[in-house]
Amino acid sequence: MKRHCILCYVLVALAGPVFGQSLTKQGDNQFNLMAYSKAAEYYEQALQNTKSMPETDVRAAKAKLAYSYRQIRDTQKAEQAYRDLITMGELPAEYVQCYLYYAQALASNGKYREAQEAYERYNAVQKDDQRGPLFSKLYRDVSSLSKNAGSYKVDFLSLNTKAAEFSPVYYKDGLVFVSAQGGGNGIKRVFNWDNTPFLDLYYLPERKEIKGEKTASLGGSVNKKQPVTHKIGRILGMDDYTAPTSNDTRTVGYYGGTNVNAGLGYEDEPLTESARFSQTLNTKYHEGPATFTKDGSRVVFTRNNYNNGKYRESSDGVNKLKLYTTVQTNGDWQAVEELPFNSNEYSTGHPSFSPDDKLLYFSSDMPGGFGGTDIYVTKLQDGKWSTPVNLGKEINTKGNEMFPFVDEKGNLYFSSDGQPGLGDLDMFFAQLESDGVHAKWVQNLGEPLNSNKDDFGIVTDGERRGGYFSSNRKNGGTDDDIYRFKREGPLYPCRELTVVVFDSETKKPLANASLKVDNKTNESDSKDLKTDSDGNIHLCLDAENDFQLAAVTEGYLDSQIGFSTKGLTDDMPSRLEIPLAKPKIVAPPVSGLDLANSKLRGRVTTQQGKQPMVGVKVILTNECDKSKQETVTDADGAYEFAIKPGCDYSLEAIKDSMGTTGTRITKEGAGITDLTMFRKGDVIRIDNIYYNLNKATIRADAAVELDKLVSLMKKYPTMKIELRSHTDSRATAQYNKTLSTNRAKSAVAYLKAKGIKATRMIAKGYGESELLNQCKDGANCTEEEHQLNRRTEIKILSLQ
Repeated sequence: MKRHCILCYVLVALAGPVFGQSLTKQGDNQFNLMAYSKAAEYYEQALQNTKSMPETDVRAAKAKLAYSYRQIRDTQKAEQAYRDLITMGELPAEYVQCYLYYAQALASNGKYREAQEAYERYNAVQKDDQRGPLFSKLYRDVSSLSKNAGSYKVDFLSLNTKAAEFSPVYYKDGLVFVSAQGGGNGIKRVFNWDNTPFLDLYYLPERKEIKGEKTASLGGSVNKKQPVTHKIGRILGMDDYTAPTSNDTRTVGYYGGTNVNAGLGYEDEPLTESARFSQTLNTKYHEGPATFTKDGSRVVFTRNNYNNGKYRESSDGVNKLKLYTTVQTNGDWQAVEELPFNSNEYSTGHPSFSPDDKLLYFSSDMPGGFGGTDIYVTKLQDGKWSTPVNLGKEINTKGNEMFPFVDEKGNLYFSSDGQPGLGDLDMFFAQLESDGVHAKWVQNLGEPLNSNKDDFGIVTDGERRGGYFSSNRKNGGTDDDIYRFKREGPLYPCRELTVVVFDSETKKPLANASLKVDNKTNESDSKDLKTDSDGNIHLCLDAENDFQLAAVTEGYLDSQIGFSTKGLTDDMPSRLEIPLAKPKIVAPPVSGLDLANSKLRGRVTTQQGKQPMVGVKVILTNECDKSKQETVTDADGAYEFAIKPGCDYSLEAIKDSMGTTGTRITKEGAGITDLTMFRKGDVIRIDNIYYNLNKATIRADAAVELDKLVSLMKKYPTMKIELRSHTDSRATAQYNKTLSTNRAKSAVAYLKAKGIKATRMIAKGYGESELLNQCKDGANCTEEEHQLNRRTEIKILSLQ
C-alpha cells in the first residue's frame, strides 16, 4: 500500500457552539473517520449558505474542506478552498499550517510565482521552518531544475491500468511493482478515505518486453490513457482506518506477491489476480513496495500491522505499518516474520537493500525524527538487525522523506516534499559517505524525471543510464503510473562555476575585470566576460572539457589558470579564485628593478623567519643573450646588478645545504627580486593545486603547478620531500584524512611519472588536523576562509 502521510493535522476547534446545519455535522463525522471524499461533499453543501453560521464555524468548515481535498490529492480544489479560507483575513495561530498547504497546492498546480509569495507569507509566521525560505528561493526561478531535461527520454508503460501502479523494483529479469487493480484475496474491500481498492504486489518476469510510449517532459503525455473511473482517487499511501497524527506516515502498508520462481507467462497487458504474489505474502490488507537481496532469496516488504491472522493497533486505536521479511526455500516463501524494530506505535515501510545486502534503508515516523517521515538505515550483523540510525538533516526535513533506493554504487535515491522541488514529491539523489549513513551532498533530479506532481519509487543503475519510476503526473490524484526512462545525454549538463577575481594583497574584489574563457577541447567556443561588483563571474561549463581562464584588468598583472570538468561525479557548484597582483616596480634602494638607473636590487632571506643571509652567491642570467653575472650578498642579505633595459632576467641563489625556487623578472618589471632559501625541515606551500569535489585525480591546472615541482626536484637531484595534503573541516575527520591521503598519493604518482624516483618522495594526508584559521567543525566561515585550509605543501626531508 502506498500511504501519503498526514502532514501536520489541521488544528481546528471542535468545541464551541453546536452547528445548526446537519450537513456540517455529517461532514465532521466523516472527517473524523478520515472519509475525506464524503466529508468534502458535505462541507461543500454546508458552505453554500453561511449566513446563519458564526465566523469561527465557517473558518473551521473551510479549513476542513481544504484539508479534505488535500488528502484526496485534488490539488485544484484544495488550492481554491485554501484561497477562500485565507481571504477571510489573518488566520489564528492554530491555522498557521494552512499557509504552508496553500503554497504546496499552488506549486502542485504549477503556479510557482504565486507559490513563492505564499511561502514567504508562511515564513513570516513560521520562521523556524526552513521550507519557507528554501522553496521561496527556488520558485523565483525554477529553470535550474530543467537545464538537463534534454538528456532523458521518458516512456509511459502500457502495463498501467486505471488503478494505481507504482514502486517498481528489479527481481531477476523481471519487475515487481505495487498495484490496486484488484481486491485482496478476492474480497472487495475499499478505503473509506476515497473508495479505492487495497494494494498488492505484482510481477512481470521479462521487463525487456515491456512496451512504452513517449511522454511529454512535464505533467503530460502523448498517451491517451483513459481517466480513472472513481470519483476521487486514493492518495498515495493513505488508508481509511489509520487515524491522523502530527507525525503519521506516508509509507505503504502490507504487500503481497506470487511465487516469483513459478515461471508465470508474460503478457504486456493489465495483470489479473493470478499474477499477484503468493498468498504467503498477500493478505486482505495492503501490500506495497518491496526489496530483494541480490540472489532473490529474501524479501523485505511493508504491510499493515497484520500477520498470522492477527490485526493489531496502537494504544490510540491506529493500525500502523510494519516491515516484514521472509526467505524462499525450494521455490516457496516461508513464514513471514516482523523486523525487530517495528512497533505498534509508529510505522515503518519502503525498504531498500544496499548493494551488499548488509544495510537496509527504510522510511518511518518513529519518535526522534525531523518531522513527517524520515529515512533510516539498519545493519544486518550476525543475522540480527541493528538499531535504526536516522540519515540526518542533509536528507531528512520537517516534510516527508520516503521511497529510498540504493543503486549498485551505494548512492541513495529518495523522494521528498520537504526538500526544494517542483511540487508534491520530487526525487532526489544523494552521494553517501563510506559509512552509508552521512550524505556528502543532495540534489534534485530535475525535469523530466520530476514534475509538479508526485514522483517517487525510482530504480536505476549506478550511472543512471536508465530505469523506472512512479508518478501521478498524467491525471493527478491517485492515478499513479509506472514510467521507464533512458538517459541519452550527459549525466550532468554543465559545471556551475563561480570565478572570483580579487586583489592578491588587499583581498578586495576587482569589479569589471575581463575574463577570457577558452575551451581547449573546442577552441571555437570561447567567451569574453566581465566581473560584477563583487568580482564574480558565474559560468556553466560544458562537461568533459578542459578550460583555460585568463583574468585581466588595468593596473594589475595578467593571470591564467586551468580548470577541468572531466570525470565529474556530480553537478554541484564550484568556486575558482584568481588573485591579481600589481607590478612590483620600486625605486632604489628598495628591492626591485630600477629601469631609470638600469639597476636590479634584491635581498636573500631564509624561508623560516625571513632572516637576511650573508655570503650567498646570486646569479643573474640575461634571457636575451644568456650572459651571466655573479655577486655575493652583504650583511643585510642585499645584492645589486647592472642590467640592460628591454630584456627578461632570471635569478638563482646558491648556498651549501640550501635551495631556492628562483625567480624571473620581465623587461616591464614584473616579478619578485627578493629570494627565499629553504633548508631541511622547511615547509613550502604550493599554490593552485585544485581538485574536483571529493576527487583525488590530478587536473590539468594542477599539473601545471606540479610541473614546477618536477623542475625543482631535478634542479636538486639529492633532495627528498614529504608531499603534504590538507583539507578544510567540512565532512568527517576520517573522510578528510582519507581524501587528503589519496590526493597526496596522486601528486606523488604524477611526479613519479615525470621521472622523479619514488624513493625521494613520501605522500601524507593530514585531513583537517592542521587548520590555518578558526574554521573548525561548526564554525561560520566564508568560502575564502575554508579555501585557505585546502592546500598542498612540501616538507624538505633532506637537501645536500
